[in-house]
Amino acid sequence: MLVVAGSLLSAIQMLHAQDGKGAAGPAEHSNLADFVHRAPPQPTEIWLRAAGGRIYDNWWDALDRRKPEGTHPAYPGAGKRTGANTWRCVECHGWDYNGKDGLYGSGERYTGIKGIRGAVGRDVNRIAALLRAEPHSYKRELINDEEVQRVAIFVSRGQDNADRLIDLKTGTARGDPVRGAGLFQTTCAACHGFDGRALDWGAAKEPAYVGTEANKFPHEVLHKIRNAHPGVVMINLRGFPLQDAIDVLAFARTLPSK
Repeated sequence: MLVVAGSLLSAIQMLHAQDGKGAAGPAEHSNLADFVHRAPPQPTEIWLRAAGGRIYDNWWDALDRRKPEGTHPAYPGAGKRTGANTWRCVECHGWDYNGKDGLYGSGERYTGIKGIRGAVGRDVNRIAALLRAEPHSYKRELINDEEVQRVAIFVSRGQDNADRLIDLKTGTARGDPVRGAGLFQTTCAACHGFDGRALDWGAAKEPAYVGTEANKFPHEVLHKIRNAHPGVVMINLRGFPLQDAIDVLAFARTLPSK
């Protein structure tokens, strides 16, 4: 069992360390790579919502595609971002899905673009058509029809109303950290460790652990708890009650940030 666990952790760490071009090495054609980038034979509604959330986050990592070149032609001139990141849905619409009326109402992520909250409950095919048309302009060579449907399903039926779950000023998650500890220790800790520091996304002098991210970017962490981080082996809690994810986030904010 120790060998199996060690091998799995090595594979997970390898995928976490990739450069956005998809799984590398032996895992490329493995079940792990299928889990990360492929769809099940009969996708459930729960899977489709989570998969759409990952595409919303970063579609080329989620789908194992090349990064788009240049800045998105519709990215506002007043925006401060350039390059591939401007092709991400989240870059304009935000981790709270409120766009200019939420987290991205000011600062370096401000674009003046509204969020997607108004699209909750809308017809999925209509949303998919909007993603194809200008200003979004996601052509089939970038994201195919089936994948666009996943995004549309997420937009219509997968958004969580973070306004009532996370305090916008303090970032405090309105959950039970004690209950969240039990969920974290029996699921998330398999990869992140009991203290959330087994994986580090930061630099040597500025680490980025679970606790670091949960305190700096609680809305983003909630999105990833619910949908997983695109392009890596990570479970998500989409199939469980939303309160479970909030409780995990509340606990994650108690973990070490250094």
